[in-house]
Amino acid sequence: MNDSSWGAPPQAGYWGPSEQGPAQGAAPAGPTYDAHDAQHTRPMPTAPDVPAHGGDQDDDRGAARLSGPSVRNDTPPTAPHGDPSHDPQSPQEPMPSTAPEPAPAPQKKSAGRDLGAAIGVGVGLGAVIVASLFVVKAVFVGVIAVAVVVGLWELTSRLQEQKGIKAPLVPLALGGAAMVVAGYVRGAEGAWVAMALTALAVLVWRMTEPPEGYLKDVTAGVFAAFYVPFLATFVAMMLTADDGPRRVLTFLLLTVVSDTGAYAIGWRFGKHKLAPRISPGKTREGLFGAVTFAMAAGALCMQYLIDDGTWWQGLVLGLAVAASATLGDLGESMIKRDLGIKDMGTLLPGHGGIMDRLDSLLPTAPVVWLLLVLFVGSG
Repeated sequence: MNDSSWGAPPQAGYWGPSEQGPAQGAAPAGPTYDAHDAQHTRPMPTAPDVPAHGGDQDDDRGAARLSGPSVRNDTPPTAPHGDPSHDPQSPQEPMPSTAPEPAPAPQKKSAGRDLGAAIGVGVGLGAVIVASLFVVKAVFVGVIAVAVVVGLWELTSRLQEQKGIKAPLVPLALGGAAMVVAGYVRGAEGAWVAMALTALAVLVWRMTEPPEGYLKDVTAGVFAAFYVPFLATFVAMMLTADDGPRRVLTFLLLTVVSDTGAYAIGWRFGKHKLAPRISPGKTREGLFGAVTFAMAAGALCMQYLIDDGTWWQGLVLGLAVAASATLGDLGESMIKRDLGIKDMGTLLPGHGGIMDRLDSLLPTAPVVWLLLVLFVGSG
């Protein structure tokens, strides 16, 4: 701010009022001292309104201008830094360029995983499962038990690494394997008894360590016992029927077909997010693909694989599998998002860990077991 904004130069030895009258907060005009006759004090008449030198410099900020040195502690208002609209003498800054930037080139949609490795691992696992399933039932029960133990190890390891939760692995692994065997030998009753004993073992095992964190550790342990081995027990229970291997094969085929349909249709046509806060990659179009593929496969499987099954039962079964598989996938996505990880493990190239393959299978197993019992009996 230059000096001209402060007021006009002195007018013949007196202070005159500003051109627009006294500003708010300024001292009123009154008797002054003549600078040329300081020894004879006398009142001076009030000066008439005289135009200030250089024209009216007041603005709407209400600053009073005096025709001489200031006698107050008032400081002149200053314009905001860098705002030329409040300071008529500040230079105008050049306007930024408004030339549009070139649009980025469209990116090719990616599958997000190594499809070659994923397909190879999937085919290998399928061969092992089918071979054990139709050769000796007990061998397939052992495959389920191994998958359960590895899944429990992955889950408890991630809980400890990411959240500091120490769910006891030893009682979970032993109880989980026993749970699968009990379900195969004794059915649902054996599975429930083994589940209760496993939960009790978790509570007792954790007592050997300091009490800090006991509640969260045992809660996570009981959750892990239900989530992995107890749900997997229904696969072993399917196996006990006369057509047990074909029931298990139907269960596996429908779950895989549901996941494949969701992946294929969602990757190609997916635009509308299904649950963006949980799993941003899943779309409504993918869910439609899962339902369509699973219902078609269900009709074929019930008609040609299951004794006394009909195609319309397969449609219902396929719809239920698509729903439970999607919910199971979203459930594990919620767990992984809470833990801040992408995959539960790295044992299966192109897939992640064992738990990343069991996520849709585990909640689907009791659904398929129950519907098959209702449709064609326990066998």
